[in-house]
Amino acid sequence: MVPDRLAPLLVDPGRTALVTDFDGTLSPIVEVPADARPLDGVPDVLARLSRRFASVCVVSGRTVGFLWDRLGRVAADPDTPVHLVGLYGMESAAPDGTPVLDESAAEWMPVVRDAARLLRADAPDGIEVELKGPAVTVHFRRAPGAAGWAAERTGAVAAATGLVAHGGRLSVELRPELGLDKGTVVRRMSRGCSAVAFFGDDLGDLPAFAELARLRAGGGIDTVGVAVLDAETAPEVAAAADLSVDGPAGALSVLQLLADAPATGPPR
Repeated sequence: MVPDRLAPLLVDPGRTALVTDFDGTLSPIVEVPADARPLDGVPDVLARLSRRFASVCVVSGRTVGFLWDRLGRVAADPDTPVHLVGLYGMESAAPDGTPVLDESAAEWMPVVRDAARLLRADAPDGIEVELKGPAVTVHFRRAPGAAGWAAERTGAVAAATGLVAHGGRLSVELRPELGLDKGTVVRRMSRGCSAVAFFGDDLGDLPAFAELARLRAGGGIDTVGVAVLDAETAPEVAAAADLSVDGPAGALSVLQLLADAPATGPPR
């Protein structure tokens, strides 16, 4: 049985876009970021969805290289062209997996490298400073007591470099303000569609949920926001969504339902 709130996505799947986050949505949150893997079944369901829906996209704060290592099998298949977008829209994958960096982001690479150097110089034990091309993330999951240091230090480095600090799950990320985020990715993927959905779990997903609200207010397109919740999820995420599920397993169940359920009405 398809929940009423999901039904608009199945009126005309050939004109519906599905966009989803990766960490905390398709993959459980793990202590070491590099260890993250999608749940068993995720690549296969993405492949099935891409054969049915107008477009399927995974957008993440991760690099495209990271996403390709885990989902490249379906992204590279011409019969299942899942779009991979990294670094909150600053990077996308070419058909062969080659990362394509936005020109405006490339200009910030030296600045971000300097920021990473400054952050690593006095990082407490347990802090991981992850350099991701035009972005740098300070992870304090293994050192939760250093949350204050992370906030203060990233704030100081942001002020010194012109980068902008963004909070996340036990992390703070610095990246340039380029007008690119998950919301702009949702907007791009929804062009020409009659419905669009976004699945996300974290503060970095709020621009995508906000874009759904703008598209819905503009009329002519149905939107569905799905919040993927666990004990760490900020309340703003659930408040911005239309429905909630429990963790990546819940998100996978909804995606499987969308892949298998019959259309609910005639094409528009």
